[in-house]
Amino acid sequence: MNFDSIGKNIRKYRLAKKLRQEDLAEKTNLSNNYIGMLERGEKIPSLETFILIANTLQVSADMLLSDVISVGYTVKNSLLNEKLSKLSQEDQARIYDVIDTLVRHSKQIKP
Repeated sequence: MNFDSIGKNIRKYRLAKKLRQEDLAEKTNLSNNYIGMLERGEKIPSLETFILIANTLQVSADMLLSDVISVGYTVKNSLLNEKLSKLSQEDQARIYDVIDTLVRHSKQIKP
């Protein structure tokens, strides 16, 4: 199983909070090097460290794990629906057209 996405999500939410790696390290009492290794997928945090990072970034565990747990796409769908709801109906229709086209051309869907 590939856990690189946990680090990528930590990085994504750290940047969304406008934090540097050094800032997150300081707030969590972890080293800068360790934060970098987590974000590059070189290390997997312990449960205690994972919870500390999630709480510091003010995100839920499922947001950090969305690419590695089977229900992660439910979370992603919820986040996508939230973003779509803020768009005009015209923009929503365009995005749904793109999604429909991608689904039609998916290798997993048979006619």
